[in-house]
Amino acid sequence: MIKRHIRLGINIDHVATLRNARGENYPEVVQAAKIVEKAGADLITVHVREDRRHINERDLGDILDIVNIPVNLEIAANPQMLDIAIKFKPKYICFVPEKRQEVTTEGGLDVIKNFVKLQKILKKLSNTDINTSIFIDPDKDQLIATHKLGVKTIEFHTGSYANAFIQKTNVQEELNKIIESASFAKELGLNCHAGHGLTFENVTPIASIKNIEELNIGHFIIANSIFEGLENSILKMREIISKALI
Repeated sequence: MIKRHIRLGINIDHVATLRNARGENYPEVVQAAKIVEKAGADLITVHVREDRRHINERDLGDILDIVNIPVNLEIAANPQMLDIAIKFKPKYICFVPEKRQEVTTEGGLDVIKNFVKLQKILKKLSNTDINTSIFIDPDKDQLIATHKLGVKTIEFHTGSYANAFIQKTNVQEELNKIIESASFAKELGLNCHAGHGLTFENVTPIASIKNIEELNIGHFIIANSIFEGLENSILKMREIISKALI
């Protein structure tokens, strides 16, 4: 029997956050990207926000030039950010919600509310080789709407589960939402990814969900690298995920 493999994407946004805090040119985002690749990650994820609070276009271009693993670009669903994606041509893009005042992404993109807008954006991508996904909450109606758009891949927002894990309340309830949504997504023929707030302590139940094919993890990995190093943090996360698949 072939052992299941979950792709691991490492988000390096917060290397740029640290760099930008003092307006310096260190730590270098490109160096982080090289370490991520060396550590055996399957892809690198970056979020170019409208306010460029961390990763910017120059970072994106430099990363694409230096690494041999795929880059997953997270962007808001608007024409300006779409132009950036089409210009740089990463292998993957993931449409995420974005609020200027939020500290981090607070939930999934409301596909139902933004259906027509997303249709127009996806039409512009139809002549490219870019693979598209949408970051959504684990919700049946959002999955149906995404399926109607013709998008083949979704990424579940695991933030509510992660918060419940910290607070030690409703953990199983939040986990069940993801399990049930992943099962329903499979019925619809959608590929399932997941991410947000995942750590060494809480990743195992998510990785154990058989329909989850990819995890994207960033803030915790970068934070933990202060103490254990970036490569060691990635290797440890990979080991934990691998054990969850046994």
